[in-house]
Amino acid sequence: MDTEPPARRRSRAIYLLPNLLTTACLFSGFYAVVAAIDKHFAPAGMAVFAAMIFDTLDGRTARLTHTESSFGKEYDSLADMVAFGLAPAIVAYQWGVVRIMEFGQFWGRFGWLACFFYAAAAALRLARFNARAATADKRYFEGLPSPSAAAIVAAFVWFFSEWQGHEPGLTGLILAFIVTATAGALMVSRFGYPSFKQFNLDRRIKFVYVLLVPLFFVAIAWEPATMLLSMFGVYALSAPILWAGRRIRRAVRGVPAPGG
Repeated sequence: MDTEPPARRRSRAIYLLPNLLTTACLFSGFYAVVAAIDKHFAPAGMAVFAAMIFDTLDGRTARLTHTESSFGKEYDSLADMVAFGLAPAIVAYQWGVVRIMEFGQFWGRFGWLACFFYAAAAALRLARFNARAATADKRYFEGLPSPSAAAIVAAFVWFFSEWQGHEPGLTGLILAFIVTATAGALMVSRFGYPSFKQFNLDRRIKFVYVLLVPLFFVAIAWEPATMLLSMFGVYALSAPILWAGRRIRRAVRGVPAPGG
C-alpha cells in the first residue's frame, strides 16, 4: 500500500517526458516564426535545427520508455507541421519576399507562392507518412522527410543572412525560392530516402569511425550554416541522383524502365 502511489507517479512522469520534448519542438518552431518576423534570421534558422533535435529525441524517448501512444503520435505530427512546415516557409517568406518585391510584383508573387507550396507539401508529406506508417518499409522514407526539407530552407536563409553588408540580389532571391519549392516537391515525391532507423548503436565499428565523430561536430561548429546546408543538400539530392543513375544504366543496357 505504501509503494503503490510512487509507482503511479513514476509512470505518469515517464509518459510526460516525450510529450514535453514534443512541446519543445513546437516551441522551437514558434520561436523561428517570431524571430523571422523580427528580422532575426540566423536565430530563426538555429531554432529550426533545435526543433529537429527535439523531434528526434521525443520519438526515441517514447520507444525507450515504452510510452508510445496515439495522442503522442498526433501531437508529434501537429508540432512537426509547425516546426517543419509553417516555420521554414515563413522564415523564407520574411527573408526574401520583401527584397524580391523591389524587382517587381511578379517576383513577389513567385516568392510567396513558393513558400505556400512548401507549406502545403509539408502537410501532404506528414499526412501520407501517418496514413502509410503501418505498412511502410522502415528502412526508407517515401519522399524527403519534412525535417530534412526544413533544414535545407533554414540553412539556406541562415547562410545568406550571415553575409553582413551583402544583399543576395535577384539571382540569390530567385535561387532561395527555387530551393524552397524544390524542397517541397521532394517531400511529396516518391523517391526513397534511407531512414537510418536500422542503425545499431551497439554494434562494433572500426576505431577510425570513432575519430570521425568529433571531426563531424568540429566541422559543424566551425561553420554551422555552410556545413548543415551542404549535408542536408547532399542528402536531398542523393535520391534523385541515384534514380537518374539507374535510369541511365538501364538505357545503356537496353533494359526497359519499370512502368515503361
